[in-house]
Amino acid sequence: MSEQAWSEEFKLLRAEVSSLVKTIPGAVSTVVLRSGDRSVEVSWTHQEGPVTRASGEPEPPRDEVADPAIRSVVAPLVGTFYVAPEPGAEPFTRRGARVESGQTVAIVEAMKLMNQVPSEWSGEVVEVLVADGQPVEFGQELVRVRVDGT
Repeated sequence: MSEQAWSEEFKLLRAEVSSLVKTIPGAVSTVVLRSGDRSVEVSWTHQEGPVTRASGEPEPPRDEVADPAIRSVVAPLVGTFYVAPEPGAEPFTRRGARVESGQTVAIVEAMKLMNQVPSEWSGEVVEVLVADGQPVEFGQELVRVRVDGT
């Protein structure tokens, strides 16, 4: 890529990051941009507070979840939550479905990049906590899994 083409791409990327940073709650601590072999990384101080479910109800803190066999798959970044690879497609998972460790259970879109969200555990999906197309925060619970063998 020529230096001029890279410079234009970098300007667009910088504008996207600027827009993203304005939507992040809390203080941004780090911004790194990447184009090709260059990177974009946005870090901020995570603010603890009530997380809400798709229904609008407050999410109970993790220590209030009664069953120790239930683990949560959390959002790896801020973005938009999707339950399927494309509109109209079958969802990656749903309540009652079985998932394997490493299996994609959702996508979080950030800056026009689709980021697969894998389950860390094998087990049964107990609950999908976020509605399709809703914004999510870093660390927000997305899916709860009843882990095998616990």
